Amino acid sequence: MTARHCDIAILGGGLAGGLIALALRRARPDLALTVIEQGPTLGGNHVWSFFGSDVGKAGRELLDGMTVAAWPEYSVEFPAFQRRLKTSYYSITSERFDAVLQAELGPDAIVTGVRALACSATNATLLDGTRIEADAVIDARGIRNLGHLTGGWQKFVGQRLKLAAPHGLDAPIVKDATVEQHDGYRFVYCLPFAPDEVFVEDTYYSDSAMLDVPVLSARIADYARRRGWTIAKVLSEEHGVLPVVAGGDFDAFWRSTGGTVARAGARAGLFQAVTSYSLPDAVRYALALAKQDDLSGPALAAFSEDWARRHWKRGAYLRALSAMLFGAAEPAERYRILERFYRLDRRLIERFYAGRMTFADKARILAGKPPVPIGKAIGVLTGLGHKPQSLSLAGTRA
Repeated sequence: MTARHCDIAILGGGLAGGLIALALRRARPDLALTVIEQGPTLGGNHVWSFFGSDVGKAGRELLDGMTVAAWPEYSVEFPAFQRRLKTSYYSITSERFDAVLQAELGPDAIVTGVRALACSATNATLLDGTRIEADAVIDARGIRNLGHLTGGWQKFVGQRLKLAAPHGLDAPIVKDATVEQHDGYRFVYCLPFAPDEVFVEDTYYSDSAMLDVPVLSARIADYARRRGWTIAKVLSEEHGVLPVVAGGDFDAFWRSTGGTVARAGARAGLFQAVTSYSLPDAVRYALALAKQDDLSGPALAAFSEDWARRHWKRGAYLRALSAMLFGAAEPAERYRILERFYRLDRRLIERFYAGRMTFADKARILAGKPPVPIGKAIGVLTGLGHKPQSLSLAGTRA
């Protein structure tokens, strides 16, 4: 067994872990950092997107250099209406994410291609026998145990397509729900990266975590044909299964994710309960952690638990919306909830995604006739209706 010493070790070089490392490097360049990622590069294989209203000035500075595309507006399409919203939209690719982190952290701070087996607040053991000794360890390796949470799943396959001719899009389609509804609420997401290049993602809000990649890939090809696009080449593909949380026991969830160790990202439950959207929370958390005076293992463990607990408390309303989506609406009719939501004021929609909803916003979302049977809606909100299922990734197929 070999030993490696540093001030802070970050397990997991995905979005959450990478942004923490970047925020620490910029705020405290004197610290010796080590990022351990089991994949060959930082960031994995992903496209992350965010609205311009999601992050403030400090957040935009943290993400500086990572964005590969920006648009001044986006559109949504539903069976009953279409809408163009004048909110700026940005995309980050894992390739650019990795390049920025490699340049700023330097090769001595990054360990890839090896998995962390176990950790405490101040040390970690890697699969290759290396022992990391640190003043603090931050575990950002993704969700470990979902059994104490309830809800459903957002699952997707995304492909970056090179087309034989221009696609004709001048802005992202964040939700195209005019497609046939399979396996829950289905929509297609399109990012026009170049005149003849588009990222297309087929997404489902489903009761099941089962993901059949070949079937969804075939549906992407069919969607392209219906748009009149001829695919010349599939440049890349990604897929995932994310929790949509409707309830659960936070204390049990926290205990199950790893003792008195600082956590980050999905491992700390830091994502939006309805959308599984994590970038705004990852940015805010990274900036806040980097400002802490005490960066010892026990202090960061306490900081992360307090932050995650407050995030869980603030998310009660969003979990109720998730319960409504999965408990009050028939799978093929779930799109109606989002169709109604996107008719609301643009600024309310911005605050929803950014996690800054006001009391008036929450009341407005629930005001009026619900797009689901009123009895089921009341039952879900009072806790007397359908109980969301316990979340488990067992049996997931990708």
